[in-house]
Amino acid sequence: MTSINSYRDLIVWKKSMDLAVMIYAETRQLPAEERYGISSQMRRAASSVAANIAEGQARRTTGEFLQSLGMARGSLAELETFIELCARLEYIALANSEALLNVCAEINKMLAALMRSLATRH
Repeated sequence: MTSINSYRDLIVWKKSMDLAVMIYAETRQLPAEERYGISSQMRRAASSVAANIAEGQARRTTGEFLQSLGMARGSLAELETFIELCARLEYIALANSEALLNVCAEINKMLAALMRSLATRH
């Protein structure tokens, strides 16, 4: 088993960072009037996923890590909602929204598995 020395070693953190970059790129295409609305909220939610994973891994206890992972999942659900809203408003192409939602689903599964693993040690 590979040793985890830092949040940077976690594949779920790396995928969350990739998702944040994807969201930043996609939100550049949103209408100008959404710059401080949906765009800002999507970017905040996307960056919060990776940030919460990093913060939790750096905490002292497994319980704190689990709590931060729960917050990451909440941010991910928020992001998924905004992606769906953008698709419905036709701000982003359906194919793009589906690709983003697939990445979100993959990250969600990874977070759930990590949480299960940590809970068994807790």
